[in-house]
Amino acid sequence: MNTPISWIRAYVPDLDCTIQEYVDKMTLSGSNVECYEELDKNLEKIVVGKILSIEKHPDADKLIICQVDVGTENVQIVTGAKNVSEGDLVPVVLAGGKVAGGHDGSPNPEEGIKIKKGKLRGVPSFGMMCSVEELGTSRDMYPEAPEEGIYIFQKDVKPGDDAVEAMGLRDQVVEFEITSNRVDCFSMIGMAREAAATFRKEFHPPVVTKTGNGEDVNDFIKVTVEDTDLCPRYTARVVKNIKLAPSPEWMQRRLAAMGIRPINNLVDITNYVMEEYGQPMHAYDLDTIAGNEIIVRRAKDGDKFTTLDGEERNLDSDVLMICDGEKEVGLAGIMGGENSMVTDDIKTLLFEAACFNGTNIRLSSKRIGLRTDASSKFEKGLDPENAMAAMDRACQLIEELGAGEVIGGAVDVYPEPKQPVCLPLEVDKINALLGTNISMEEMIEYFRRIDVEYDMNSNQLRIPSFRQDLNCMADLAEEVARFYGYDNIPVTLPRGEATAGKKPFKIRVEDIARESAEQNGFSGGMCYSFESPKVFDMLLIPEGAKEREAIKISNPLGEDFSIMRTISLNGMMTSLANNYSHRNQNVRLYEFGNIYIPKALPLTELPEERMQLTLGMYGDGDFFTLKGVLEDILKDLGLGGASEYIPTREHPFMHPGRQADVLIRGQKAAYIGQMHPQAAENYGMKGEVYVAVIDMPVLTEQATFDRKYTGVAKFPAMKRDLSMVVKKEIFVGQIEKIFRDKGGKLLEGFELFDVYEGDQIEKGYKSVAYSLTFRAQDRTLEEAEVNKIVDKILEELKTLGIELRA
Repeated sequence: MNTPISWIRAYVPDLDCTIQEYVDKMTLSGSNVECYEELDKNLEKIVVGKILSIEKHPDADKLIICQVDVGTENVQIVTGAKNVSEGDLVPVVLAGGKVAGGHDGSPNPEEGIKIKKGKLRGVPSFGMMCSVEELGTSRDMYPEAPEEGIYIFQKDVKPGDDAVEAMGLRDQVVEFEITSNRVDCFSMIGMAREAAATFRKEFHPPVVTKTGNGEDVNDFIKVTVEDTDLCPRYTARVVKNIKLAPSPEWMQRRLAAMGIRPINNLVDITNYVMEEYGQPMHAYDLDTIAGNEIIVRRAKDGDKFTTLDGEERNLDSDVLMICDGEKEVGLAGIMGGENSMVTDDIKTLLFEAACFNGTNIRLSSKRIGLRTDASSKFEKGLDPENAMAAMDRACQLIEELGAGEVIGGAVDVYPEPKQPVCLPLEVDKINALLGTNISMEEMIEYFRRIDVEYDMNSNQLRIPSFRQDLNCMADLAEEVARFYGYDNIPVTLPRGEATAGKKPFKIRVEDIARESAEQNGFSGGMCYSFESPKVFDMLLIPEGAKEREAIKISNPLGEDFSIMRTISLNGMMTSLANNYSHRNQNVRLYEFGNIYIPKALPLTELPEERMQLTLGMYGDGDFFTLKGVLEDILKDLGLGGASEYIPTREHPFMHPGRQADVLIRGQKAAYIGQMHPQAAENYGMKGEVYVAVIDMPVLTEQATFDRKYTGVAKFPAMKRDLSMVVKKEIFVGQIEKIFRDKGGKLLEGFELFDVYEGDQIEKGYKSVAYSLTFRAQDRTLEEAEVNKIVDKILEELKTLGIELRA
């Protein structure tokens, strides 16, 4: 938001400070200043001069010699300008002064260009007459300036006057960064109110007088709003006997300071009111409005509309339109139509000031590819109470500038007026929140400055409609803080109880699993959650499998990223294959990432997101190497010995004879195995690839960090070695489960130390040997106690057909 200081002072006349003091205090009171520009920078010793006489240069056909009255003396200036005449009043920079730019308009913002006395083709010259470009501005901001040549004053000035002041360049423009919740500050009145409150000066908003003749506006125009949800308020007035002319200099200078090119009185008035009140307005030629009727309604799907810039726009039913009795005449809140544009032949003008739904304007602007100053303001969500105030101000300016005759009355479609908001003044709570001790009287004074009224009887603050950001006690506390001064708030220690922070249990489980994987030589990776449907074929997943029930992306980047993954192996296999293609010999990778399981297709609710820990490796190591890594992870999570491995053929992407599900206390928590050779080949890999996928929600549910310290044993242990003949199809896990179940508290541990298959063992059998350790914590064991436990174990082993080896 660009704000000229001269315009601010029009509403805060007692504002007396330097530009640096202004930007510093405004920033401290909550209006963040991005930067500021001094329009008179590098303009020194520039006065109004009157050309007394002109004669030709004796040695140059394109130069002339001018005698110029600069108030205190007459000086001689040699120039090549062709547009000057005797009696003209022009800006003159005296010898020793500065200008901001060159003859071609090229700026020199840091130092300016110093003007010295000298000779031009032998004739002395003691200064220079200036063009608008040399004064650091342009013809866009000074339409009356010649295309080439010296600027000539068209106003009542006299020799010796400050030319910079006379041109309105003794001004500074401050650029504020306005947050979207402070809609009121997107206007000069709003920023002036902030300045008055910050510097404790009186705020004098423009005084709007009643306008209009004895006629009735309803005889000229009828307004119907069909979609009041998108247009809560629509106001209109009519002006007849339009007289187009340049706007007055004061208005041109204020608009130019904000970067708006003056055009004519009608256009300038609408721009002026938009910047002054923050309320966009639009003007229609009433003679082009069919049936003298305005209808505010949605467009129809497939409609096309040509805007003022000559571009044809494609519309849909979400775009709000301004229509007459036959056709569309404007995009509501964005831009008018070419078919109702104001031309120089206009006789009767229809003024529109409305409030539109900000979200709809933003979305409509984005869809049709057109964003304007008006739409950027409507997007913020304007105050509907401001529409009629802006309309009345525009009509007042119409009459003051003699631009036309305002018809009496106004059309105001406002079915649900905005109700005032009242909030309690909770002084103690505000002080407690800020850590201050501000009195009620002082707080009321702060609120009075920003037009927030206090009712003593109800102890309520009445919030003005333009302050849509004040909704609760914390918002009020912020207002108190910024006017009290953030730098005045004392430093205090935080209150409350000190508590020890820690990570959530789920994150701690993941951290330990990650650390365990890395200790085993695995490197972390991150894979995409979006995949291609071709993944299922590469992983040999058959048609109809539940893994193929994936969520499709509505606006994918392409087919390769068109679904959300239901299995985590593709990312891991792609990463392993990439390493394989770069001839890395031994690779171990892990990834934490979600899979997305839809509860129904098409989606009716959010899918289930399940975190998976995926391990993948090739090179050194085999199935049992990866199984050991998995055991390490389980052990670190307090699940050592709780796992059970069940051979399976359930996973088509894994080798049918080398895969297993991992159960923890009967609940499936993972699967592990070798990738199917064909699946590995689909990723361009040869050789054995091993993977394990852990379902982290199950692991998190089972994990525990409870650890019980056991001191060094004081009593000796007793060992028993069991050498058994076992059928080949029986797994050692089944044997170890019997040890744990029947060993009781006295079984301290067991260790497999031999597996043998050979001629001395019957075909179809193997020899398995374990060493069992028994110990009591409170006594020395007797042999009978241990024998009794061993007998229980052997009895249970017999149920599996296991016998001791002779």
